[in-house]
Amino acid sequence: MALNLCDFEKKTNAAIKAFWRARDDAKRKQKESGKLDQGERAGVTSGKNMDGFADLVMDLVKANGLPNAQIHQRRAVLTLPGFFRPTKLWDMLVIDNGRLIAALEFKSHVGPSFGNNFNNRTEEAIGTSHDFWTAYRDGAFGQQERPFVGWLMVVEDTKGSRTVIRESSPHFPVFPEFIGTSYLQRYDILCKKLAKEHLYSAAAVIASPRSAVADGAYCEMSPMTGLRTFVASLAGHIATEAAR
Repeated sequence: MALNLCDFEKKTNAAIKAFWRARDDAKRKQKESGKLDQGERAGVTSGKNMDGFADLVMDLVKANGLPNAQIHQRRAVLTLPGFFRPTKLWDMLVIDNGRLIAALEFKSHVGPSFGNNFNNRTEEAIGTSHDFWTAYRDGAFGQQERPFVGWLMVVEDTKGSRTVIRESSPHFPVFPEFIGTSYLQRYDILCKKLAKEHLYSAAAVIASPRSAVADGAYCEMSPMTGLRTFVASLAGHIATEAAR
């Protein structure tokens, strides 16, 4: 049976529009409350800016063979046991008959600051996956097949994210793939390596300008880290689990 990708491009356009609209709404409310010193943080902490992507995942789960799976999005039921820490809070969990089917992280990075935030996102992504798979190895989720672990990043498409960054490493050379790259390109490299090292089942990065609040425009950095690869990988995993 062919995989159902749920018209993901059209739904991604809608998710992008909702993403920027949620940020605009958060900034407006922030301004009305007089709390202007938080800058862009309000859009990140509003909790609703990535809901459109969560809706797409729900559609994929239902359309590819697990219509009765439990899809968790409420904070109270989003924790999983860790290995290096007691628990980790995820953005979405899919559970079916007591089996962990998928755990997903939805992240965003909007300017004007890209440097330190990129490093923080990178360290968080690597640490989360290492903690998860070590816990899985030690039976934290029972005896089951490997679940799908996904990482999806939306980055603002702007001058700051596309400007080539000069790197300094006085003692040893930087790996050549990082030379002459922008932060968007570095997110692309990060996602490729996360997948190649099996830290995530799929990792994707998409770039979108603020003007996309009107049309949902976005672009991908490479086929390996694009949405089609992410969506097809998740749909295939769901179909496999449904066939067990």
